[in-house]
Amino acid sequence: MGKGKGKNAIGTLAAAMKDGSNATRLSFFVMGGGHFLRRQYAKGLAYFAVQLLFVLYLALFGGRYLLQFFSGDLGTKLAGEVWNEELQVFEKIRGDNSFLILLYGVMTFVFAAVYVCLWYFNIKSSAHNDQVIAEGGRVSTIKEDFAELLNEKFHIPLLLPPLVGLLVFTALPLLFMVLIAFTNYDYAHMPPGKLFDWVGFRNFISLFSLSGGSSAFAMVFLRVLLWTFVWAFLATFSNYFIGLIISLMINKKGIRGKVFFRTLFVLSIAVPQFVTLLLMQKILDGDGILNKILGTNILWLADQRNFSLLPRAMILLVNIWIGVPYTILMSTGILMNIPADYFEAATIDGASPVKAFFHITLPYMLQITTPYLITQFVTNINNFNVIWLLTGGGPVDNLYYGGGTQAQSTDLLVTWLYRLTTDKNPRYNVAAVIGIVIFAICSTLSLLAYSRSSSAKNEEEFQ
Repeated sequence: MGKGKGKNAIGTLAAAMKDGSNATRLSFFVMGGGHFLRRQYAKGLAYFAVQLLFVLYLALFGGRYLLQFFSGDLGTKLAGEVWNEELQVFEKIRGDNSFLILLYGVMTFVFAAVYVCLWYFNIKSSAHNDQVIAEGGRVSTIKEDFAELLNEKFHIPLLLPPLVGLLVFTALPLLFMVLIAFTNYDYAHMPPGKLFDWVGFRNFISLFSLSGGSSAFAMVFLRVLLWTFVWAFLATFSNYFIGLIISLMINKKGIRGKVFFRTLFVLSIAVPQFVTLLLMQKILDGDGILNKILGTNILWLADQRNFSLLPRAMILLVNIWIGVPYTILMSTGILMNIPADYFEAATIDGASPVKAFFHITLPYMLQITTPYLITQFVTNINNFNVIWLLTGGGPVDNLYYGGGTQAQSTDLLVTWLYRLTTDKNPRYNVAAVIGIVIFAICSTLSLLAYSRSSSAKNEEEFQ
């Protein structure tokens, strides 16, 4: 068994079946069987209990949902009422529920994956006992196992609760959402009154196809996607560079009241963001304070002209108002830690303040803050609050976005997704596809940007 120590899981199982003892081979079929034969009764009982509980779960509950999950139909029997001639009443017939079939099928699939992992560990543990015995040792007792678990392997009980939480609250909902994208789950197929079914990649084709009957929907998707990228880029870098410039002005030698200015920005951060956004929405409303003061009737947040350019510009300005203070405070701390020797050497070489900024300050800032910029860019792609609390995704522009898509002119992908799931005619399947697109964009951009940044390549340069 020593030769198979570094093998992968399949290699370990093959070696255990081929070279293992009868006790190890028994563990393939009866979890904990090998441990019982080696008098490790507590460990054997724990493994056997896992197998027994999983078999009972499949037999009494999960098995039928798993079969329906892989049968190709998420239910075949509709709920309804049937007239009972004998009793002269309508009797309710309990039909299938596609939502529950999918949910419990995913849950059973996750449980099965966990069971397979425990089954593998059961065999690996028994094979380890074979190796210990072959080397003239003895198998460990329950006390020794507990002592090892609380010392050398303390990471196992420490990481177990987070792992369970990750499976229950992240992996299971994420897998369920992904699978919804491959169904026709919408307002016309709402369980329990209706059933929904698998449709393969039809939803993806509708979203991405630029030809055929779905081309109008695809064009709306591309417009929303383009605005999402434009918004994320401008919102991220406008806050960053404006905040950096203000930080340089505050930190400049000879400027008085530095503490006062920094205190003002801290106070602005203390105000909850949603309060500021709701206040700005009231100020910029057609009947709001700004129009009253100017004596105008400008639709700051509802003008459809020029692709809703004015509402989009106002959203960016409000985002600068609420976002720049964070950048100022972050930049101030970093600027105060730039070695003064850099600037002294630049001054001796005759470099102007502008040249020093582009060759010293900005590279140093980007070196330190690249992870922050990546985080902010991804956050702005999913910046629900700013868009929804200011414009609600509007104004409605059926000329370019089409009423059937439920998208509006300042919608980001995330606000469009929200609208698709909360409107009176929800389209959960399309929303799930958009959710997958958002995840793919954010994860890909984050990995590529960070791996190519100087923060990852030269992380020790400024330490």
